[in-house]
Amino acid sequence: MIGCMGRWEPNGRGRLAQAALDLYVERGFDQTTVAEIAERAGLTERTFFRHYADKREVLFDGSAMLQQLMVDAAAAAPDDASPLEATAAALVAVGEMFDERREFARRRHSVIVANPELQERELIKLARLTEAIAATLRERGVGEPAASLTAQAGIGVFHVSFQRWVAPGETRRIGELMREGVEELRAVMR
Repeated sequence: MIGCMGRWEPNGRGRLAQAALDLYVERGFDQTTVAEIAERAGLTERTFFRHYADKREVLFDGSAMLQQLMVDAAAAAPDDASPLEATAAALVAVGEMFDERREFARRRHSVIVANPELQERELIKLARLTEAIAATLRERGVGEPAASLTAQAGIGVFHVSFQRWVAPGETRRIGELMREGVEELRAVMR
């Protein structure tokens, strides 16, 4: 196996992520080993562990970047923006990042919904996003419980919009779905 890896090739992290997702879809998350992922990517297990702590991390890579993007967008909303408008700005900001990765997101989602451990990890990620947005709203001067309630509602819109976006046959952009979700939320609150 080492002989076939004599020449360095670029984008090891991306190749590992693609190999892992392919194997998770083909065989299932639990049935896939790190060794198989590394082999499929043409890399070593050691290289895998230079990029990822474990095989779950492949599916949650980018969570910190997503959170930072959302926090930055909410913080940059105009000073007179309502808490919901600042939260909506965070949702719209992530739309462009997602739209170019719909097929990857659909496949990733199918792996996560098939595994309770991964579902739990996804819920933890959403809880962290919620707290980060709530903290940003508090920094903008929004008191409690308004900051937490708005963040919960905003991440709820994010979650529902994402579910709709990865559904088979859906072709609309996620930003459109999120804007629609925010409008639905406003209508419910009236």
